[in-house]
Amino acid sequence: MSTAAPLTGRRALVTGGSRGIGAETVRRLAADGAAVAFTYSASKADADRLVADVAAKGGTAVAIQTDAADRAQVAAAVGRSVAELGGLDVLVNNAAVAHMAPIDEFPAEQFDRLVAVNIGGMYWAVRTAVQHLGEGARIINIGSINADQIPSAGFSVYGLTKGAVASFTRGLARDLGPRGITVNNVQPGPIDTDANPDNGDDFPESLKKMMALGRYGHVRDVAGVVSFLAGPESGFVTGANWNVDGGFTV
Repeated sequence: MSTAAPLTGRRALVTGGSRGIGAETVRRLAADGAAVAFTYSASKADADRLVADVAAKGGTAVAIQTDAADRAQVAAAVGRSVAELGGLDVLVNNAAVAHMAPIDEFPAEQFDRLVAVNIGGMYWAVRTAVQHLGEGARIINIGSINADQIPSAGFSVYGLTKGAVASFTRGLARDLGPRGITVNNVQPGPIDTDANPDNGDDFPESLKKMMALGRYGHVRDVAGVVSFLAGPESGFVTGANWNVDGGFTV
């Protein structure tokens, strides 16, 4: 007798889903039975390939071009996801940008962009999605271990935005708990992606020395935790920060 995939019948939106952790999350949620919409900013070719990959494996994926810094576009993406999928049960706030520089050299336009995407994009996605989420729904924010630990100079503004993700998660858990909606924050440590490659240079090697496992993680490590938090066995978990960091903070 076959067993249904754990997310069968669930409808999910992943922001920033065309590459890296976001793309692997889309693949994992779809493999686990969910119908998935995802946003992307500029990489249409990557988004199209991801839709095709999911479809080839019998899943459903919908790509929606969106500037995560534009609240009207974010709200429209949520609305389109609901229309395309027939509702919404899971929101994964993954869209983010990074810029590292000393505080006295940090460009004003980069500060504005980090705040607009990493904090504002998450806020407006949640603000719009809660109109469609019912009891048993899940909100999963993708933060960063840099909310808790800064490995070197230049991370202050990025860490600021990811600290906001962690505190917003805790507040939302209180706001939405009475409605049966859980809210959790996944905090990746060093993960091998295009934006943060494990390429043997001095910086990734220095990070490995700080980690209990002594290696970078894989995007699948994060996606697996997201899928668990989106599923039926995590219903009593809310307001938590899940460190997926190979022991970066122990």
